[in-house]
Amino acid sequence: MTTVDHDSLASAPSATAPTAAPSRLVTGLVFAVVSATTFGLSGSLARGLLDTGWSAGAVVLVRVGIAALVVLPFGLYALHGRWNVLWHNAGLVLVYGALAVAGAQFCYFSAVARMDVGPALLIEYTAPAAVVVWLWLRHGQRPGPVTLVGAGLAALGLVLVLDLLSGADLNVAGVLWALAAMVGAAAYFVISADEANGLPPLALAAGGLVVGALFLGVLGVVGLLPMDTSTSSTTYAGHTVAWWVPLLVLGVVTAAVSYTTGIAAGRRLGSRLASFVALLEVVAGVVFAWLLLDQLPRPVQLVGGLLILAGVVAVKLGESRVRS
Repeated sequence: MTTVDHDSLASAPSATAPTAAPSRLVTGLVFAVVSATTFGLSGSLARGLLDTGWSAGAVVLVRVGIAALVVLPFGLYALHGRWNVLWHNAGLVLVYGALAVAGAQFCYFSAVARMDVGPALLIEYTAPAAVVVWLWLRHGQRPGPVTLVGAGLAALGLVLVLDLLSGADLNVAGVLWALAAMVGAAAYFVISADEANGLPPLALAAGGLVVGALFLGVLGVVGLLPMDTSTSSTTYAGHTVAWWVPLLVLGVVTAAVSYTTGIAAGRRLGSRLASFVALLEVVAGVVFAWLLLDQLPRPVQLVGGLLILAGVVAVKLGESRVRS
């Protein structure tokens, strides 16, 4: 079996080509926005379940498990019987499932257990910068000044969206867990954008979700991931719903749809641009928290969202200046 063919990323058209076909770029951006938006919904839905007695581990396991059941048939169909492709990429699927799916979520929730959600999310979403640095050091894809400006704008936008200017207490253990989540997120962007392995996007998503669910289940069995559940109803925007409704939406919409569209976006946009567009997840998270949990964003957060959008545009403009 093989692992990620990192050298092939340097030659992947979606990652390094100066320009992309208009239709490919447009569909890639649409997939990326859908992925970021649906990922952003997960926090608000999970918060309702956590308030009724669910543990973070149980929510994540059910979410990934449902997504695996939904995507698996499509992933198998996408292979068209080419089991050798899956076998040759078994290492890649294992890394993707353990690191990019299960690892990123487990580490993020471990960070949130020790520090505020805002700082933890900000640290995790340094992943786009980590992707730029990785492509620079590993493949010689040196970022141009426009890309660096875009990264700076996006970083400043995240600080404003997460409202960190008032100051926040950072727990050392929490920071380390959040940094580990950042590694998982960066791996998600890099692996998702690799077209050279021949593995269909749906097959990669299905395999990663299955591996992720199994990995989380093992963590639960050995006691590293608490598995508390509840059948109490949850409330969103003043409306009470049965406990299984947010779980179903978490699994189908915020995991199955999010991961499949995220991989499709990565294949079309490349890991660098896809990772920066994914910063819109933070904006989406703020909007959904406002709509579902009545947590109204402040004007400074809206300004931060505009800066993130400006950063994404700058990164795209800088793509044509990337030099290998």
